[in-house]
Amino acid sequence: MKRLTIRARLTLVYGGLFLAAGIVLLAVTYALVSQRLPQGTKTTTSHGEPPPPGIGGRMESVINEVQSDTMRVLLVQGGVALILVSAVAVALGWLIAARMLQPLHHITETARRIANAPAADRGLHDRIALDGPQDEVKELADTFDVMLEHLDKSFDGQRRFIANASHELRTPLTLNRALLEVAVHREPAVRHLGETLLEINSRHERLIDGLLLLARSEGEVGDRSFVDMADIVEHVASQHPAVRVSAQEAPTTGNSVLLERIVQNLVENGLRYNVPDGWVHVASTTRDGLAVVTVSNTGPVVPRYEIPGLFEPFRRLGADRLASPGAGLGLSIVQAVTRAHGGHVHAEPREGGGLIVTVTLPLSRELSLVESAP
Repeated sequence: MKRLTIRARLTLVYGGLFLAAGIVLLAVTYALVSQRLPQGTKTTTSHGEPPPPGIGGRMESVINEVQSDTMRVLLVQGGVALILVSAVAVALGWLIAARMLQPLHHITETARRIANAPAADRGLHDRIALDGPQDEVKELADTFDVMLEHLDKSFDGQRRFIANASHELRTPLTLNRALLEVAVHREPAVRHLGETLLEINSRHERLIDGLLLLARSEGEVGDRSFVDMADIVEHVASQHPAVRVSAQEAPTTGNSVLLERIVQNLVENGLRYNVPDGWVHVASTTRDGLAVVTVSNTGPVVPRYEIPGLFEPFRRLGADRLASPGAGLGLSIVQAVTRAHGGHVHAEPREGGGLIVTVTLPLSRELSLVESAP
């Protein structure tokens, strides 16, 4: 049920209070006037003698009728006047409420303009800059401006960090590519190795581009295409012969490099935190209208209460925090990329040790249309 606006509610409150006060005033006036009018007055002639029989009764009846008409006119005319004045009060209340709420409309327009900016950080330079007395609304607007200023500075720092990180990450990759190209052309014996390293180098460059794009777009992936997670699962599993694979069609839409990083990080995490003679299993399928990727492994027993912390940056499990060669970003990247694609990641301890990590992603729009067709 749609609720009334604040302006309408304020108008109803003003009008209701005025009407209630008018009714009370009319009732008090009626009571006071009725008390002042003579009741049951005995009629006499000009000489102080009683009137002839029959005349006194008629005069008293006339007086009572006049009194009754007077009170009735008081109620009717007073009620009409109260209704008219109440209507005027409601109209004035409507105008006054609009005037009082005008600063809030200004705040709302500014917030909407910032929210509808083409990029998440483009509209943060706007300010409300509300003029007027130092009241509660002015305090709210000033607080909102201070918050915008802090957010603007935070986004400026993020932009500078992304620019610096992009430069620092691209420089060694560019140098590696130049050296590998020289080695491939000069040393035929290492051609195969060089081509393999060039492919890995190119894949890392695409990954960096994808992560930087993800950071710039505030978690929204702009460059999307059709991706079958089964292809990614098979490709990642082919790089790790010890990994068991069960790849069924799981079509979704997104950035293929970032989606590959989800599976790669989960598989590498399962291999790194495993036990001797253990196994890692990766599977893809569709379930309940979602594309599902599951990675499970044997390994040490993981307390359930420690699982949420594993998805935080630079967090590792127990004693592996210092012994592990990783940076502690694998699962946090998985969670960030999954959320950016509109999905969800869930982990639970496996009975006997290890983890079962499940990633769910929206099905591809093309497949959804085909399935919904009669």
